[in-house]
Amino acid sequence: MPFFSPGRALESERSRRIYAVYELIYTAIDVAAALLFITGSLLFFQDETQTAGTWCFLVGSFCFAAKPFLRIAREVSYWRTGDYEDLARRADG
Repeated sequence: MPFFSPGRALESERSRRIYAVYELIYTAIDVAAALLFITGSLLFFQDETQTAGTWCFLVGSFCFAAKPFLRIAREVSYWRTGDYEDLARRADG
């Protein structure tokens, strides 16, 4: 099965567990980024809190940047479950 295939989450109990853990982390990052951007926006309304707002935007941006790396980490976790035959078929074909 190719990397980033939605069907990987249903292959086994371990795959379902990996998928669930990574989805929880992915959702937590989304929520954190959204809250940081909302907070940053509110802090920008006053001159004395703009620096704190800028930091919120920066940290929120790092949250968004972490999401693709998290997806790659999930795929590596699937690969590490030991499905080397499938991996070899993808490499050959």
